[in-house]
Amino acid sequence: VHADVGTGRKNGGRMLTMEAYLDNSATTRCSEAAKNKMVEALTVDFGNPSSMHMKGVEAEKYVKEAATAIAKTLRCQEKEIVFTSGGTESNNLAIIGTALANQRAGRHIITTSVEHASVKNTMRFLEEEGFEITYLPVDANGEISLEDLKRELREDTILVSMMMVNNEIGALEPIENAGEIIKNHNPATVFHVDAIQAYGKFQIIPKRMHIDLLSVSGHKIHGPKGIGFLYIKEKTKIRPISFGGDQQKGMRSGTINVPGIAGLGVAAAEAYAHLSENAEHMYELKAYFADKLQKIGDVTINGKTGHDSAPQIISASFLGVRSEVLLHSLEDRSIYVSAGSACSSNHPSQSGTLLNIGLDHAHQESTLRFSFCPETTREELDYTYGVLEELLPMLRRYTRH
Repeated sequence: VHADVGTGRKNGGRMLTMEAYLDNSATTRCSEAAKNKMVEALTVDFGNPSSMHMKGVEAEKYVKEAATAIAKTLRCQEKEIVFTSGGTESNNLAIIGTALANQRAGRHIITTSVEHASVKNTMRFLEEEGFEITYLPVDANGEISLEDLKRELREDTILVSMMMVNNEIGALEPIENAGEIIKNHNPATVFHVDAIQAYGKFQIIPKRMHIDLLSVSGHKIHGPKGIGFLYIKEKTKIRPISFGGDQQKGMRSGTINVPGIAGLGVAAAEAYAHLSENAEHMYELKAYFADKLQKIGDVTINGKTGHDSAPQIISASFLGVRSEVLLHSLEDRSIYVSAGSACSSNHPSQSGTLLNIGLDHAHQESTLRFSFCPETTREELDYTYGVLEELLPMLRRYTRH
């Protein structure tokens, strides 16, 4: 639990009685079980899984165990899981690997206007290489139109790449319906889903949802940083983008990160063991906190807050206060949040999501993201609300002067 009531910890010489970590979409605390499994792989069974001796065999067992656990959550085959260094690499491998493998069939790719930087910047790279990218617009809730998708699909469309959950406002895209439309138009068009903010919060069955490629990151689900995976449906046409010793059947060469994979496997199993109750807990927190925030003057919730959105993310604009100022004022009270996504929080004004859902400049520059995990408590939210009530009038007066 993140709430440390009465601990008497010091911060800058001042005694603290509460801490609220509400930045779980940036990263989560590694679970105790995942950490223990990693330590075991680091210090006991520390061999290289490519080695032929017993230390290598023991290390390889961790990799197989994790692949089995993850495949069970997706109802897929173990051989369809390729381990990567995280979400960014998974997205790069999915998009560039598909583009390279299918460019003779066409050079047209469809994505959305609200993708994470690891997709958006990869698409820009492919544009420089001569591929044509179509960016689907979104509505005020951050959701694409399936009619727009139908209209943009062409004979030479080789890939559609779309996030399932938006990392800034928690918008939930119609993945299953989109997959059906794509495959009805052309079964050979590859469908990639960035599930980095969705995995562990939703039941995702790639084969039922017409998904060929699925990106996941470990540190969003209480696993370690620096590890993730790409689900690659069997027979999907894709090429590797890194080359070396042909580990993972050549799809992702390099010495396998056994401790990271071991921790990821444990975290995945834990997330899906209590999926529905964890999600419901976060939905209750989301509704509770959104209702409280709207009682404060000049506060706007961006996107939906019900079960037709992600359970863990609330985006709110606090008019009259720059997001960076409010973020650091909250940090002084041991409340940790983001200004947009963690990957763009140094440049929140560059948020494609807030711009594309139609927020004006004043709302864009005053937006914070609060993100929960199964350990988040109402006590943390009550504390945060109380601090906001106290800080906002003062900060707004200062801004006006």
